This record gives sequence, C-alpha cells and structure tokens, in this order.
Amino acid sequence: MLRRNLDVCEGWRAVTPFHLEARLWLLLAAIAIDAVAGDPDVIWRRIPHPVAWFGALIGWADRTLNAAPPMGSDIPRRILGLATIIVLTALAFAAGLFVERLLAGFEWGFLLLPVVASVFLASRSLYDHVRAVFDAFDEGGLAAARRSVAMIVGRDPESLDEAGVCRAAIESTAENFSDGFVAPALWFALLGLPGLLAYKMINTADSMIGHLSERHRAFGWASARLDDLVNLPASRLAGGLIVMAAPFVGTSIRDSFVVMLDDAGKHRSPNAGWPEAAMAGALGLALAGPRRYAGHMVEDPFLNATGRRDAAPGDIAKALKVLRIATALTGVLVVIIALWLRS
Repeated sequence: MLRRNLDVCEGWRAVTPFHLEARLWLLLAAIAIDAVAGDPDVIWRRIPHPVAWFGALIGWADRTLNAAPPMGSDIPRRILGLATIIVLTALAFAAGLFVERLLAGFEWGFLLLPVVASVFLASRSLYDHVRAVFDAFDEGGLAAARRSVAMIVGRDPESLDEAGVCRAAIESTAENFSDGFVAPALWFALLGLPGLLAYKMINTADSMIGHLSERHRAFGWASARLDDLVNLPASRLAGGLIVMAAPFVGTSIRDSFVVMLDDAGKHRSPNAGWPEAAMAGALGLALAGPRRYAGHMVEDPFLNATGRRDAAPGDIAKALKVLRIATALTGVLVVIIALWLRS
C-alpha cells in the first residue's frame, strides 16, 4: 500500500514540479502579493488581463458554435457546449503546466510563480470595488453608490434604495470572496498553476455563457454545472472562514454558523448560499430575498430572515472588515497545513 501511494505521488510530481508543501508556501506568498498590490491599473491598461484572454476564447467559441438561433432539441447545443468547456479547460490546464514547468526550469524561477498566481486571486480587487460603493455614499450619495454597485452586481441599480445598494454590495463581497479568492487559492494548492488556470477558465465561462437566457440555456449548461462542481468545496470553506471572522464585527461564531447551516440551502445557487448566509449571520442582516434583474423579479427567500433589512453603509464597512479578516485567516490556514505536512 505504501509503495503504491509513493508511486502515485511520484507520478503526480512528474506532471507538476512543485509538491504540495511547496505549493502551500507559494500560495501564501501569492496571497501576500495580492493583498499588497491587487490588480495594478498601470499594468492592465497596457496589456490585457489573462482573464480577458479567457473571455476572448469563450466569446469566440460562443459566436462560432452557438451562432444559429435556438430551435428544436437542446441536446446538440448541450453537446457542443460540453465539448467547448472541456477543450477550453484543457487548454487552460496545459497553459498553466507550460508556465509552471518553464519557471521550474530556472534556478530561481519559482520566485515568479506567486507573482503569476496572485494575478488570479481577487481579494484586494474585490475589497477595492466594494470600498468604492462605501465611499460613493459619502462623495455622491445614493446616485453615485448605484453607479458603483452596478460595477459588481447584475441587478438593476435604479430599482435599489440605500438598503438595497448596501445589501447588493455585501452579498457580492461574500460570493466573490468564495469564487474570486478561496476557490482559485484552493485549486492552486491542490493542482498548482494548471489547476488555478483551469478553474479560472471554468468560472469565466460560467459568468459569460452559464446563465438561463434563451441563447445560452443549452449551450452554457455544461459550463454552469462544471462551475457548480469546482466551487462546491471552496464555497463551504469560504463560509467557514467568514464564520470565524464574525467575532471581529461583534457577532459570535455560533450565530453565524447556525445561520449558514440553516439557510445556505435556501439560495438558488448550490454554492453562493454558504458564504452569503455566513455573512448574513455575521452582520445580523437579512440578505438575498426578492431582487430585480434586467426588468424581472427574482422571488428568492431571505437568508437570515429575522435579521435587519435596513442595511446601511456602515454594514458595508463591516463586510469589508470580515473580508480582510477572512483573507488573513486563509493565510493562517495555509501556514498551519504546510507546517503539519512538514511535521
């Protein structure tokens, strides 16, 4: 049994040159780089962000393979959509493997790997975008806050009052902490840069074609289901990290944990409900509930329905504090696991 396990480990090390403990320390460095630098505009104004490259590939596939108007059976479009996401994910995995092996070929090349990985971690970027909503209330009132929140959520901003804008920003903080930070960090820890890039391709495809519009209902079905699958472990972990951060905003771990367990399943997404319910419990707010998207209402139940519904800008500030603490706790967890592996 031991020999077979060693053979498996050696087989994986033949694919990726960095073993698990090394990936964890590299991930810790990437988290630190993201926290300090975020997504510097001075770079991305000059060259496209790698996620934009993914988006260009997905858009090309959508225009090429999903061009005809929907008609007849959905099965052919589902097959095309499935083939598309498999090929795109394989390309992203191969690109990550190429870059990882290239860096491993240089004596100090591994030092660049956290820099590359940090590009795909979005905790600092998320903080900056949500903070912009908070600042907008002071600088331009509700109208300015609506414009800022429209940058991070898909709902109709003109239908939102102050509490609605605040809840939208807080919900976005919780959900994007999971799929914009915890999930890519987790897949980097498990599979290195190939896993990280493959995850980002899947997540980008879901955001572009994985919705229920007439055009994408069938073609994007596989992308949406695969995104649900790869986000499943990260969403639970993200919810747990938010729960652990609850005492820093005046709520008990127990209260946040109970709301998460009771209400996560009420969300229409199998994953987003976990961090959002944890955040609702941590802040004592009722989140989600009925929302308006592109002129139509989504009648969802509230998470933490007994909580306050009159969210205010101060609650955004608390959510940002939860985000900072939960991000730091992610780093602490990485250190604990790395030290345990070493022992």
